[in-house]
Amino acid sequence: MSTTGATADPLAALGALPGVAESVESVRKAVDRVYGHRVMRRRSNAVTSEAALRGARGSAALSGADWALEEVRRRSDFGADDEARAVGAALRLTAEAGQLLSIWRQSPLRVLARLHLVAAAAGGDEVGRPRQAGERADEPLIELPLPDADEVAGRLEGLAQLVIAGSQAPALVTAAVVHGELLALRPFTTCNGLVARAAERIVLIGSGLDPKAICPAEVGHAELGRASYLAALDGYVSGTPEGMAAWIAHCGRAVELGVRESTAVCEALQRGAA
Repeated sequence: MSTTGATADPLAALGALPGVAESVESVRKAVDRVYGHRVMRRRSNAVTSEAALRGARGSAALSGADWALEEVRRRSDFGADDEARAVGAALRLTAEAGQLLSIWRQSPLRVLARLHLVAAAAGGDEVGRPRQAGERADEPLIELPLPDADEVAGRLEGLAQLVIAGSQAPALVTAAVVHGELLALRPFTTCNGLVARAAERIVLIGSGLDPKAICPAEVGHAELGRASYLAALDGYVSGTPEGMAAWIAHCGRAVELGVRESTAVCEALQRGAA
């Protein structure tokens, strides 16, 4: 991650980039609208459950398993092939994210290790720890140069320190940086995209922006499409102010589309159709 200058709060510096404040305000208004829906007063748990399912489906789609929602809903076997394993991992991560909120601010690296363990759901000493020298990351949909193990270790530590120190930056900015940094680093041998999107989810929930987890950004990322996702990630990796702002705006738009999805769920519940 690069910033526009050396400050005590580099995340807040990103929040001051041109266009970012507008994205933050647009997201806040969208989130406030869905939280104000009358269904949320009576059936918020149902909306949360549906948002979790749809978010997991969206994250899996970005990892190459673009299943129909009803297929995700009905399936119970997620070990048959690569796509099924990706969907199963996304579902497990979505369920696990809510259990890790209290740990994130004190020990983000511990949380990331746990997320990878949950996603991989397999043995091997490479599971639940960052890549070591000579190990590769199996993330075929992201073709960016892969940082080596030393760079990964240093940047993960820097990211952890930013989270622990806290920031005056809006939740959207912090979530976008956590997401982008993990995608850029691909710190684990597998499941990096799934872990990155789960970490974004943790930040959005834990920050208080989306405390009931009803605004699944993963839905929006999937709807915007893989090409748009990767193009925005290129902007993040560039480290330029314009590129960073574009990535944050992309993440903001994803949250807004997640809000739209849950608003539709609220409307269906109100009609008694879901």
